[in-house]
Amino acid sequence: MIDFLQQDPMGFLQFMLYRAPAILIALTFHEVAHGYVALKCGDPTAKLMNRLSLNPIKHLDPIGTVSMFLLGFGWAKPVPVNPNNFRRGSRDDLFVSLAGVTTNMIFFIISTFLTVLLGFILYVPDLIRQPGGMDLMLNFSQNGFVMQLFPQYAREISSLIRVPWLLHLQRFMLHFSMINLGLCLFNLLPIPPLDGFHVFNDLLLKGKLNLSGKGFRIAQVALIVLMFSTNIVGRVISVAVNFVQQFVLHGFLAVFGL
Repeated sequence: MIDFLQQDPMGFLQFMLYRAPAILIALTFHEVAHGYVALKCGDPTAKLMNRLSLNPIKHLDPIGTVSMFLLGFGWAKPVPVNPNNFRRGSRDDLFVSLAGVTTNMIFFIISTFLTVLLGFILYVPDLIRQPGGMDLMLNFSQNGFVMQLFPQYAREISSLIRVPWLLHLQRFMLHFSMINLGLCLFNLLPIPPLDGFHVFNDLLLKGKLNLSGKGFRIAQVALIVLMFSTNIVGRVISVAVNFVQQFVLHGFLAVFGL
């Protein structure tokens, strides 16, 4: 992304006009979901601190948000939760931990389904009827998908488009689908302070592993260093994202006989 910004600032700006709203919506609803489920489980901390707001500014973590823009996965500022207020201890902690990733997964599934529906209107009939034609345009790993994400390639794919103005909506939905899935799977990694650590601790360790605030901060710094100094996390998430997206996309395409 940094090279993209340096080589084509205007193209980067156009790209971000679609990507930025997708990121802000995904991050905001991820955190609000945590706070809302915590409230239902007896903890009003997030509500009292006005963190059930849909204002993205209240939820953005500087490094996590930059990571979302540059890497496609990251985190928001965690919603404050007081486990002592939970009615049923570890069960409620598990529900709260899963709330954000579940919301992102639901958004991913809905947006993927909508990209398929839009595809029937957006793409020329010959492409739709061609075996693998819709997959070419909607599969994260295909060139057609990538070219749709970047407005500067609009001319190259113009012969495949029959309703040009719908390409703007499709482009946003493709970003939204990809961002939500990346956010979901990244946060499921069993590494503190991510949601996956709480899920791992609650399900397998029965809540026996208790890290202090200092421990979580050290783990977060280690995760940040790992993310930005190596490509290990990126490769793991990319493989998982492509596998899940293809499974869901092919399922929807099969429903339509494609």
